[in-house]
Amino acid sequence: MVTRNVRIEGPYNFDRVLDRLSLDPLNAVDGEDRSVKVPYYLPNGEGEVIKVQAVGTTEEPEFTITFENDEHLEKKHSRIAEIFQWHKGLHDVHEHFLQTELKPIFEEHAGTPIVLEFDPFASIVKSIIHQQLNLKFAFTLTHRFVTTYGWQKDGVWFYPSPEKTASLKVEDLRELQFSQRKAEYVIGLGQKVASGELNLEALAHETDEAIIKELTKIRGIGPWTAQSYLLFGLGRPNLFPTADIGIQNAIKILFNMDRKPTQEELEQFSSPWHPYLSYASLYLWRSIE
Repeated sequence: MVTRNVRIEGPYNFDRVLDRLSLDPLNAVDGEDRSVKVPYYLPNGEGEVIKVQAVGTTEEPEFTITFENDEHLEKKHSRIAEIFQWHKGLHDVHEHFLQTELKPIFEEHAGTPIVLEFDPFASIVKSIIHQQLNLKFAFTLTHRFVTTYGWQKDGVWFYPSPEKTASLKVEDLRELQFSQRKAEYVIGLGQKVASGELNLEALAHETDEAIIKELTKIRGIGPWTAQSYLLFGLGRPNLFPTADIGIQNAIKILFNMDRKPTQEELEQFSSPWHPYLSYASLYLWRSIE
């Protein structure tokens, strides 16, 4: 075991992070211990479990990271910092939104950061599974997929690799209650990543527009899924998926509307929220979760 301590700029509310992570039953969250065990995916198809524990406060955030060993330690540390977005201070974001109509929810959920999905491939798979499903069944379906075809280490679940996913048959996923098309989409994505036709590592260096253009060429990936990947797969700061039902409902409630907002109204509402639209999206979701 190797342990490191990290201090970052506040505000950063890790308890709210754990609260949101705990919505997904696949995540190994311990609220009392203020910790989460993160599945770290190794290039050889194996994995390591890395524990991240909060030992500080919202205003003075501090963490203990426990690694299994010191192999590639800097790379692993860098990935953990990226997942939890420790390099992006929230002070300027918070001050920006205090001058907007989102002030109430930014005050209520102050210090809530964007946190990335633990693996880029898993992030897109999860988004495809979640398409057009209510949140509870979406998590249930994802849980079935991972616990059936993924693997577990030290109580932490790892998603199936692209190669494993590519080898599945539609009938395998239909048995888990996947729709025909959703099964085809997930397997098709696995095939493209496994074959190298879709290189997620290289794609991550492209612009938002280029990534959306590339991903939406793939069957089963529309703008909503591509934007979700940019936000929760890569942590891009200025994404506002207007087609998202949760965002529509949150704005309806926040602005006391008797109906869901139109696309034109969503664009008008969100105009003052640039260049931090991703944070507006996150806090709107938090306001109704």
